[in-house]
Amino acid sequence: MSAKPTPGFTTAAATGDTVVLLIGMRINRFWAVHHWVPVMAAMFRMLHDLAKEPARGLRGRTLLTASPRTYCVVQYWESKEKLYGYAAAPDAFHHKVWGIANRKIAAGKLRQNVGLWHETYIVPEGSYEAIYFDMPPAGLAAATGSLPLESRGRRAADRLAHRSRKADGEKEGVEEGVEA
Repeated sequence: MSAKPTPGFTTAAATGDTVVLLIGMRINRFWAVHHWVPVMAAMFRMLHDLAKEPARGLRGRTLLTASPRTYCVVQYWESKEKLYGYAAAPDAFHHKVWGIANRKIAAGKLRQNVGLWHETYIVPEGSYEAIYFDMPPAGLAAATGSLPLESRGRRAADRLAHRSRKADGEKEGVEEGVEA
């Protein structure tokens, strides 16, 4: 079942810094199914576990494919600390999977069958903006909620200039209600 589109223009309700993790895999050898299927299954298991434990900090995710070989998950996290915390948590499935992967890599059993990658971006508030037209919540809006576009501005420059009260109050030397 697909989500119903929200009519008109909307924007993401994100406030504060946004942490974006791009993580993916590339099937280098299709015939090596026994190598890449477990990698794909592990990613789906981690996403399932994270969905059951929102306190870990994953706000939302979008699954993408670039080709029959390449798969990517765009993840939005509450903070880099929560992302790092999950990656290092001994009770998280990620920790177990990386232990297995590292042992296989050391033994030379994973070479060139499947590629893995990730990129992490810490995007300060005021350095991102979003616009959606006749779309169900997607991307950042699916992770943080959506707002009518006018609440943040009709122009991209207005949306980029938006600052939440929380973010303004956290800046050193800025008093609430007083503009710098």
